[in-house]
Amino acid sequence: MPHSSRAHLDAIGIPVWVRRSVFRAARQEQPSPATAAPAAPAETTPTAETAGAAPSASAALDAIDAQVRACRKCALHRTRTHTVFGVGRADADCMFIGEAPGAEEDARGEPFVGRAGKLLDAMLAAIGLQRDDVYIANIVKCRPPRNRDPHTDEIVACSGYLRRQIEAVSPRLLVATGRVAAQSLLSTTKPIGQLRGRTYRYGEDRLPVVVMYHPAYFLRSPLEKRKGWADLVRLRAMLAEPSVSVS
Repeated sequence: MPHSSRAHLDAIGIPVWVRRSVFRAARQEQPSPATAAPAAPAETTPTAETAGAAPSASAALDAIDAQVRACRKCALHRTRTHTVFGVGRADADCMFIGEAPGAEEDARGEPFVGRAGKLLDAMLAAIGLQRDDVYIANIVKCRPPRNRDPHTDEIVACSGYLRRQIEAVSPRLLVATGRVAAQSLLSTTKPIGQLRGRTYRYGEDRLPVVVMYHPAYFLRSPLEKRKGWADLVRLRAMLAEPSVSVS
C-alpha cells in the first residue's frame, strides 16, 4: 500500500490488517460465473474490466437502472437531479446498502460519495477491499429534500428495484449501513445499537444480513469508530468463511 494511503487510514484511526488475497482465496475455490461455460465462437474475449462479472448480472442491473431513471412512482422524482442506482462489481460477494442519496450523490448519480463515501472507501481498504470489490446501493434511489429520512411510501416505491438489484448481484452477504437501511431491510423498528453484532436473513433466499453504522455517523461521532472497527473485523471474518452462518 502506498505510504500516502496508509497515512490516510492512520489519520482516521483505522489500521490495515489484511491483504485482499484473504477474500480472493475463498472465491477462487469456486468456478467463476464468467468462465463456467465455453464462450461461443462469435463472442469477443472478455476484457480485464468485464472478466470478473457475470454478463447476465450486468445486463439485469442495466435494465433495472433504465427503469429507475424513468421512475415516477413517488414525489421524489420531482426534485431529483439524478437517480442514484448503484455502483461496483456486478457479481460481488458483499453488497452494501445505505438509506438514500445526499446532495453530492444526487449531483453525481453515484452512491456513497463525498466525505462519507471517502470514509467508506477507507473502511473497506482497512480490511483489504476496494470499492470495485463490492456492490453499493441505497434503499431509495432519489434524494429526499434537505437530506431528510425517506418516507415509508418512498421506501415502498423503491423496494422492488432494490429487491431486483439484490437478486441480480446475488451476493453472499448484505451489509445494512445505518438505521434506515437496517430497519427497512429487516422490517423492524429496533434501534441500530440493538441490531449490530448479529446476523439476520433477507428475502426468500434467506441472504445473510449484518448491520453497521453509516460512515456519516463516524464523521459526527469520531470517538465511536471503535464500534465500526469491531463490525469490520466481524465482516472480514465472515467473508473469509466458505459459507455465512447465522449467529
